[in-house]
Amino acid sequence: MQVHIHRRSIHSSHKAWGCGEEGSQGSDRGGTWRRGKGKVILLTTSRRPTGRTRTFCNDLERSVPNLTRINRGKLGLDGIAEKALELDADRVAIVNQWKGGLGKIGLFEAGASGLVPSPPLIYIRSMRLRREFGAKIKPVRSLVISTTPRDSSEIERLAEAFSKFFRIPRSSDGDVFTYEAVMRISMDASHRTQITFVLLPQAIEVGPRITVSHAVWGLR
Repeated sequence: MQVHIHRRSIHSSHKAWGCGEEGSQGSDRGGTWRRGKGKVILLTTSRRPTGRTRTFCNDLERSVPNLTRINRGKLGLDGIAEKALELDADRVAIVNQWKGGLGKIGLFEAGASGLVPSPPLIYIRSMRLRREFGAKIKPVRSLVISTTPRDSSEIERLAEAFSKFFRIPRSSDGDVFTYEAVMRISMDASHRTQITFVLLPQAIEVGPRITVSHAVWGLR
């Protein structure tokens, strides 16, 4: 599926990019986030994940720079927090199942005191894997988040939260073609929030694609 992306000047969110001590890690000239630099973000699942859930996590790891997947095994939340510290990860994303399918994605900050929930908690309505797009591409080394001025305040809020948590710069429907891929957050035809990944410069959707049921913000 080819996705139309406007070629305008970049309007990056300096605050969301985190241009302080933390945000400067992993950035190259021009603000592009590069794989393999900066703090690691741990990715894992609930216990006994299905093959489809494992494939989804593999897709995410190959789509988001500095995301590192681990097998959870019998680890509880405290064990995941210890593993995060061991791998020098300060954030954790956990993909949970519900009735055999994807249920929700929880985001956490990791520290000596354990895992602390970081909003939002994303409830998933459906998802489509990379292989269902016929995509076989190398891991993405640089990524930008894109929305449009027409998007709702909820989408803007989600884009801002993802930008800060995953340390990905934002572009407001601007010239994103200095990056290898874009995480596109938008509203689908059914007015549901959709998150997908588009390969550049071809502007071809390669997935994974996530359709959000709803997001919970009041976690603390």
